[in-house]
Amino acid sequence: MSITTGIGWDCHRLVEGRRLILGGVEIEHDRGLDGHSDADVLCHAVTDALLGAAGLGDIGQHFPDDDPRWEDADSVALVRHTANLLVAEGWGVTSVDTTVLMERPRIAAHREAMRATLAGALGISSQRVNVKATTGEGMGFIGRQEGVGALAVATIARG
Repeated sequence: MSITTGIGWDCHRLVEGRRLILGGVEIEHDRGLDGHSDADVLCHAVTDALLGAAGLGDIGQHFPDDDPRWEDADSVALVRHTANLLVAEGWGVTSVDTTVLMERPRIAAHREAMRATLAGALGISSQRVNVKATTGEGMGFIGRQEGVGALAVATIARG
């Protein structure tokens, strides 16, 4: 059996006039994330972690932000597409561990919905998807509430 791990990171700035979507779940907030797609940093980090684990490049190669096909795209679909790509390459997703970095709003009430949404896109049990959160303790762009970041680690196996 072959097991490998990848890491993914993404961040987007918070702006007025956009919805805040994290892990495929819309969260009530006065600002949302700016980006070519729905700017779901959590899904983008998971996508990059999966691609990295399989040695298949990065999110920008597969879903470039200058390609009109991905404008306003649902980032859960990007995760699903990537998981299917891994299956076609003979890989299965074993687990995904994530951390969202933001000051506000708190995501605890949405954590289980995020886990379920990501697990559904990955084709695995929500028990194998973890979503954590932390703040920037008032420091940097996260602490100043200018943006949101997400980190993901994905473990995949073959054989």
